[in-house]
Amino acid sequence: MPAAPDYPSAPDLVAPKRALLSVSDKTGLVEAAKVLHEAGVELVSTGGTKAAIAAAGLPVKDVSDLTGFPEMMDGRVKTLHPIVHGGLLGVRDAPEHAKAMADHGIGGIDILYVNLYPFEATVAKGGSYEECVENIDIGGPAMIRSAAKNHGYVSVCTDPADLGDVLDALKADGGTSLALRKTLAARAYARTAAYDAAISAWFAAQLGQDFPARKSIAGELRQTMRYGENPHQKAAFYTFPNPRTGVATAKQLQGKELSYNNINDTDAAFELIAEFDPAQGPAVAIIKHANPCGVALGATQREAYERALACDPTSAFGGIVATNTRLTREAAEAMVEIFTEVVIAPEADDDAIAVFAAKKNLRLLVTGGLPDPLSTGDTFKSVAGGFLVQSRDDARIKATDLNIVTQRQPTEEEIRDMLFAFQIGKHVKSNAIVYARAGQTLGVGAGQMNRKDSARIAALRAADFGLDLKGCACASEAFFPFADGLIQAAEAGATAIIQPGGSMRDPEVIEAADKLGLTMAFTGVRVFRH
Repeated sequence: MPAAPDYPSAPDLVAPKRALLSVSDKTGLVEAAKVLHEAGVELVSTGGTKAAIAAAGLPVKDVSDLTGFPEMMDGRVKTLHPIVHGGLLGVRDAPEHAKAMADHGIGGIDILYVNLYPFEATVAKGGSYEECVENIDIGGPAMIRSAAKNHGYVSVCTDPADLGDVLDALKADGGTSLALRKTLAARAYARTAAYDAAISAWFAAQLGQDFPARKSIAGELRQTMRYGENPHQKAAFYTFPNPRTGVATAKQLQGKELSYNNINDTDAAFELIAEFDPAQGPAVAIIKHANPCGVALGATQREAYERALACDPTSAFGGIVATNTRLTREAAEAMVEIFTEVVIAPEADDDAIAVFAAKKNLRLLVTGGLPDPLSTGDTFKSVAGGFLVQSRDDARIKATDLNIVTQRQPTEEEIRDMLFAFQIGKHVKSNAIVYARAGQTLGVGAGQMNRKDSARIAALRAADFGLDLKGCACASEAFFPFADGLIQAAEAGATAIIQPGGSMRDPEVIEAADKLGLTMAFTGVRVFRH
């Protein structure tokens, strides 16, 4: 590791004399170049960036004028040269650096403005392997890292906002402060880190490596929050490049700023509701503390909401409402009858928006679509000293997947009820029990340490709200380790049981189901959720 040289302290204010601009996104480029030129800053550029500046009638040098080497190899080599990197890395007040710069005709570069080849966008639009490789920037990250390292003298900009900060400083103070240059350097390294993370993730996918030896996660700050789960915790919301449709892509039409818990719960609500195809009719989910307290289908959106609310109107107070279809005025009028934190939907009618406007604190989000519940991708969970990664739970059970293990075969209605209940159970914290009938949850037991208690709590909630469980389906997202949970469900009124199976005691559980006259289906798929 190199020892730290005895360099002089960096100046607080640097009045720039030369700027190097090389950008793929030319938004605001000409306007910025004019400001720099008027401030007496010499402009140096490359390729299309230089052409755009010159077309505006501004004096601009080509990098090749400095290096004495032409751009070559289809543009792959143009800035990788000691004249460029010496100009970025030279410590102006260090005698040895100053001598080297003078001996070799290296002029300082005080401002670097580079935004990288659009690798992420090329991947997002489905570019070919060759296109993606060609959009891996080499010279850009190298210059950015050089400039950021020498932030004592150089202002490094990787997007228009960074350059705007520099231009504001020039107008106000005639130069950039050390504090600003440090801030810009930190942003620059974060940008190159995210860029490299995207490239490494793409290569891993190309090679079929689900879990490469090193895995990086990069996000862009979307929102700094007042606090996290609790007031003493700090929190922020970051989004991935090309994020999955949902909270990260939603447009907030009204209401207070989303909190940490709001975002967590709203994500759970929207991921659940995405399980239901809007072409099959409206579905509504009401979520509290990341667990569904009511989910239902309906002939109309309002009917679906009212059926979902009937499952547990007490818990729904202060909850999150998600729908898989465009919000209607009739449904909105029902939703505002109780206190609701967030409503999220693909779209909303103007009349529905007007109804919600009367509740100024209610947060209304529209996403423009639904996420694909079968799409691939990773989910992450932090632990002390690291993080866990797993593929998204895309399990989807169909009637043809069911293995009926009891003597009694289910009716068509019972099959529909079992599949509906199991679909909900996938989104309930374990241990999970869901009672359902006719496209409506009747009772939900979540997060208990044993399955029997979940079955009992779900039944108690149904009784509290006058919901009859007789003839309903009961879904367990993991196997019944003993027959007691199944017996509890049967005593509550369930006649059809759906569970993954796979317990050592499956024969005992099947025997108990037969004695009780139940029908029971094994899915062979566990959808456990911590």
